[in-house]
Amino acid sequence: RKNTKRVPSFRKLLRTSQIKLDNKLKNKQYKQKSAAKKYRKEQKKLREAVRDAISRKPFPLEECRKKQVVGKWEEKEEEDALPLDMMDEDDLKLMEDLAQKASFLTRDLSSNEPVHIKKRKHESVIEKYEKEPRRLQTEPEKEVIHLLPIKDKTGIIPQTVEKPVLNVAHDEEEDTEDMEEAEDFNEEPLPVLTPEEMAAQRRQRLQERKMHIAALASAILSEPDSNIKKLKELRAMLMEQDPNVAVIVRKLVMVSLMEIFKDITPSYKIRPLTEAEKATKVKKETQKLREFEEGLVSQYKFYLENLEQTIKDWKQRKLKKSNVISLKAYKGLAEVAVKCLCELLVALPHFNFHNNIIVLIVPLMNDPSKMISELCVEAVKKLFKQDKLGYASLGVVKVISGLVKGRNYDVRPEVLKVFLHLRIKEVELQKDSEDIAPKKKFMTYKEKRKNLSRMQRKWKKAEEKLERELLEAEASESKEKKLKLHTETLNIVFVTYFRILKKAQKSPLLPAVLEGLAKFAHLINVEFFDDLLIVLHSLIASGDLSYRESLHCILSAFHILSGQGDVLNIDPMKFYTHLYKTLFSLHAGGTNEDIGIVLQCLDVMFAKRRKQVSQQRALAFLKRLSILALHVLPNSSVGILATNRVFMQTFPKMDLLLDNESQGSGVYLPELEEPEHCNAQNTALWELHLLQRHYHPTVQKFASHLIAGAPTEGSGALPLDLSQRSATELFETYCMKGMTFNPPVASVTPRRKDTFSQMDSFVDEELNKQLQQHISETVAHKPLDFAKHLKESSLA
Repeated sequence: RKNTKRVPSFRKLLRTSQIKLDNKLKNKQYKQKSAAKKYRKEQKKLREAVRDAISRKPFPLEECRKKQVVGKWEEKEEEDALPLDMMDEDDLKLMEDLAQKASFLTRDLSSNEPVHIKKRKHESVIEKYEKEPRRLQTEPEKEVIHLLPIKDKTGIIPQTVEKPVLNVAHDEEEDTEDMEEAEDFNEEPLPVLTPEEMAAQRRQRLQERKMHIAALASAILSEPDSNIKKLKELRAMLMEQDPNVAVIVRKLVMVSLMEIFKDITPSYKIRPLTEAEKATKVKKETQKLREFEEGLVSQYKFYLENLEQTIKDWKQRKLKKSNVISLKAYKGLAEVAVKCLCELLVALPHFNFHNNIIVLIVPLMNDPSKMISELCVEAVKKLFKQDKLGYASLGVVKVISGLVKGRNYDVRPEVLKVFLHLRIKEVELQKDSEDIAPKKKFMTYKEKRKNLSRMQRKWKKAEEKLERELLEAEASESKEKKLKLHTETLNIVFVTYFRILKKAQKSPLLPAVLEGLAKFAHLINVEFFDDLLIVLHSLIASGDLSYRESLHCILSAFHILSGQGDVLNIDPMKFYTHLYKTLFSLHAGGTNEDIGIVLQCLDVMFAKRRKQVSQQRALAFLKRLSILALHVLPNSSVGILATNRVFMQTFPKMDLLLDNESQGSGVYLPELEEPEHCNAQNTALWELHLLQRHYHPTVQKFASHLIAGAPTEGSGALPLDLSQRSATELFETYCMKGMTFNPPVASVTPRRKDTFSQMDSFVDEELNKQLQQHISETVAHKPLDFAKHLKESSLA
């Protein structure tokens, strides 16, 4: 019979895990109610039986009357009794047949009523009692032990022996004596240990447990196939009952098992054997491998269940009956369990029960405990970064999307920010979905029949079967499958983002959503562009966003327009105006970090859309960015000047701002919020002369380079290490987060042997300078006194 049990789908597994606690609680409550109901019914029946027995109790008869009745009954029995040999065979058979019927024994022969007539309710209690059958006191049957039979001429003779009856009273006396002796022994005072002795005893026990764990782990790692059963013994130590060492031993066992599973787990998923595979005979090596795989999967499953139960006990503040571990210690155990699950999540994404680990880890990303939350977030980030195929990433994204929706968008922003670490650079588009990685085509039956002979068809069939098996067993996935997985993953990500934009615009998740849209906007379907741009502009116009969030909105909008949206006839002038008027919100304080996003926006808005940008707009941004470079930190100044260099090399006639003469009519209006109408062509970049005297050497180089007209060759050109880097890279390279000068200042240290001579010469020079200065001042103000002073000094 085939195994028809269906493997549970991932959605069902997710749904089960979410309501598992509720279902357990409901089952427990239902069992308690059923037990209470059953107990009440039994008590009710017992009370009714007691009442019925009291009502039916017969009145006691006199002792003498009892004796007379018994005497008469015995005499009557003696008179009526007849020897069996005086009866006919037919009568004897009739009596035996009647004896088999209970009605013959219990029936009142004096009455003419039928046997099954209903009893009258008004019968007296004594009559009922008298009509009940008497039970004669018989000796209890002796238990017999059957022995081996004996065979003689007459036949087989069975042999039996009576089972000896133990003297129960004597045994009970012996038991009570043993108990009393044990109590006397227990009553002896235990030796009182000093704290030093207790600590030494604890260290000794802990060392014994450590050596036992190490011996088991070494045996398993040396020969996993032969010693797979020792995993069970090691896993049993998770239930350590010694309260002095229980916590440490359990932690050590958790970590040891985790490292063992990481080491001995194969690089493929183990599937359960079918009934047909179990029935077939295989080689010893194959059977040994099957036993190893089956034992590994079962022990891995039990280990994961133990970790899950540890976390649940900590969450529910649930103490075990043994009280070996306190509630405070449960937190440490839970943290170690979470670390082990995170390691397995990253190390074994291909192995069994990986989806179960995901279902456990993802809700813990939103845990109130900061340490556990950070552990899970970092583990998911690592998984996204190393997942090349996309299976594991798809599973995690599904669970995160369900978590955000199930919690009604009340989750930590870090849960959504992990989407930024997805390795998705391209997706499957509708227009070229059929052209990507065409499948290998096999010959149809008609083509074989037409072109091949019978023997060739037979060989071709075997060859195609082998090729199909090789394709299934091939480790590297095709590009088409990878793109499909990435497309499905990104669809779930965008569904999550759009839900939040639609239903929770004031949620703290909005910055993470806007940042994610800015990264993946070029992969969005064209159908959503118009609606998404309207939503982004309305968010900016509402004024509820912070400056960083509005920058993410602008970046998302231009990523949309620079990808597939370049075919759309949309003028994003509102986004240019918003960025232009908010540039002066940046300064050398807390907003200095936002300049990195501004540089990305400028790159998308001007460098990648140079044909759609007017000269007036480019001049206005160039002038305002030069002013901004005076008010920010050096790394921001370097990034801004690198962007200005791109402006001067990309757009023609930018050197107008290097000339003092005005071009056209009007006066430059720096306070105007419209870049198209501020007359930026009538001003000059005088800020570059100030930046030439900046204390940072890289800022000086960029300022001199821009004053020379940003040449690509010649004396005014930049070094290669500066000219080949983008503005964002330069901003990050010269960052001053470590509160140190970047690049570091070269310090010149004199030689040790010349230190004192140099100090003496330096002191002499300073004294000579001061003396000469004093003499010159004296000669200038009092020449006669000075001459007299010289005479006196010479005479002296």
